[in-house]
Amino acid sequence: MSGDREELERLVHEIPEDQVPMVLAEVRRHLRLVKDRPWPPAFFGIAPGDGTPIGARTDELLAEGFGQYK
Repeated sequence: MSGDREELERLVHEIPEDQVPMVLAEVRRHLRLVKDRPWPPAFFGIAPGDGTPIGARTDELLAEGFGQYK
């Protein structure tokens, strides 16, 4: 867990009970902004290719020793 996330968790426990609905609404607003982003981003798949899946030759390449330290 990152230091920022740990601090956020600590701060959440310090929020006065009467402020929880307002803070929760604000957090939800930020989460909706993230959810509204399209996935994958437009820049995915911009490199030309022949349509072959990236991992199609994985077994073959590994059998040939690709990636092994010699």
